[in-house]
Order: sequence, then C-alpha cells, then structure tokens
Amino acid sequence: MGTESIWLWIGFNVFVLAMLALDLGVFHRKAHAVSVKEAALWSGVWIALALTFNVGVYFWRGSEIAFEFLAGYLIEKSLSVDNIFVFVLIFAAFSVPATSQHRVLFWGVLGALVMRGALILVGAILLKQFHWIIYLFGAFLIFTGVKMALQRNEESHPEKNPLINLVRRFIPLTHHYDGDKFFVRHAGKLLATPLLLVLFVVESTDLVFAVDSIPAIFAITQDPFIVYTSNVFAILGLRSLYFVFASVVNKFYYLKLGLSAILAFVGVKMVLVDVYKIPITLSLIVIALILVIAMIASWVRARREIATAPTPTE
Repeated sequence: MGTESIWLWIGFNVFVLAMLALDLGVFHRKAHAVSVKEAALWSGVWIALALTFNVGVYFWRGSEIAFEFLAGYLIEKSLSVDNIFVFVLIFAAFSVPATSQHRVLFWGVLGALVMRGALILVGAILLKQFHWIIYLFGAFLIFTGVKMALQRNEESHPEKNPLINLVRRFIPLTHHYDGDKFFVRHAGKLLATPLLLVLFVVESTDLVFAVDSIPAIFAITQDPFIVYTSNVFAILGLRSLYFVFASVVNKFYYLKLGLSAILAFVGVKMVLVDVYKIPITLSLIVIALILVIAMIASWVRARREIATAPTPTE
C-alpha cells in the first residue's frame, strides 16, 4: 500500500468521523423522537454523499471501478433494509423509548463500522493468499440465498439472545431506562441501563448480517477500498432509513425474496469467476432489476390488500 493509498484511507475515515460527530454533537445533541421528515432529509443527505463519492471514483479510477462501487452500495443498501426488520423487533421487544432509539443506532453503527472494517481486512487477506476461498464464499452465498427464499416468516425473539444473559452475569443492571444513558450512578455504584443490553443485541445481530454482506460485495469487487467505502456509506444511512421505513417495513412482502435472488446471483458470479467473469455493468443491471421488481410487486400487493380490506361498516 503506497503513501497515497494510506492518506486516502485516513482521509476517508476522518470524513466519516467528522460526519458522525456533526450528527450526534450538533443535530442530535438532545435526545428526541426522530420524525419521518427529519429521517428522510438525512437519508437524502447520505445518499447524495454516496453518489457524489461515486462520481469522484468515476473520474479518479474510471467507469469500471465506479460501477463496482455502485453495485456494492446497492447490495449493501438493500441488505440493510433487512436489518430494519430486526431493529423493529428489538426495539419492540425491549420497549425502547422513541427518544432513545437514535442513540442506540448511532453507537450501533459506529461499532458496525469497526467490525466490518476488520472483516473486510481479513477477507481481503484471505482472498489474496488463498484464491480457492472465493468458491467457499460463492457457495455460502448461494446456500444463504436459497435458505432465505425457503424460510418462512417465523416469529423472532431478540430478547432471548444468549448475549443478554452473558452481559447480565458480568454487568449490574437497572430495571428501567434513564433517558438515552447507557450507564447511571446509584448509591455510589455504576450501573448499566437496559439500553446497553439493546446496544449489545443490535451489535450482535449486525455481525450476523455482516457475514452475508461482506462476501456478497467481494463477489462484485476485491478492491478493499471500494468494498469498505460502499459498506460504510450504506451503513451510515441505515439509521435514517430505519426511521423512514420502520412503520411500513412489514409492507415489503417480497423484499426477502428479492434479497435471496441477489445473494444467489452474486454467489454464482463468485463460483464462475475463473470460468466466465460476469461484466460489472450486467451485474449492476441484474441487481437493480431484482430490487425494482421486488419493490413494485410489494407495492402492488399492498394496494390490493387495501382495496380488498373490509370497511368498518362491513
């Protein structure tokens, strides 16, 4: 890695930390329930920043790398919507106040950035040293895609996460929330609030999602910087996306089916890499088309259910 590359990595991470500091230290300094309008505005900001960066990559590295970034960003963005399903369940299971949810997601995202950065580094090293691992990644993604497509909507219980018992064993906890605080002092003792438990559950579930998403992006590109930046931009917009879609996420009936198709497709792309390299433009078109079809089909079904729903008089 040359000096220019090192400064590029440092510069990008400084930018990310500055944006997070601006988010928490200025715009969300006081805990409050995030409105859909505010969340939509921030979602637009993060998407605009990602697309601006994409344009910069186009002029800096060329169209091929720019398309790789865009495809990686689309994959991670679509998989992040699946995270929202889980976040809704977690916050409901732990009865997290609306005013505290943003703080949990903020620190959850910060932890996710660190974990994914480490996973990307390990993945890049493994692929460079052991090329055959790419076939394992591909097979894993195909298996995950098929499993997701066949999986029924089983009831999930995030409050039964084994990590909770582990935390309770080593950290004394209060029985109630105290605003957006993770720790409080009571009778001279430092105690954790239930909000810390929620943060641990959010982090552990994101780690599970990362196991799927990191190999998926390595199927698009093996450039560590593009893999990392596309992941980061998608994750940074996850909090805002949650507050936009949390109340309607259950209407995305065919999203999981679409995500399963995307994972299977990129898995096949990985397995065939030494036989036929699927062009990045074709990959981008397929991924975008699957997402559009899943969204339109979900919208049509939602409209049909509204139209056929019985009226109060009936």
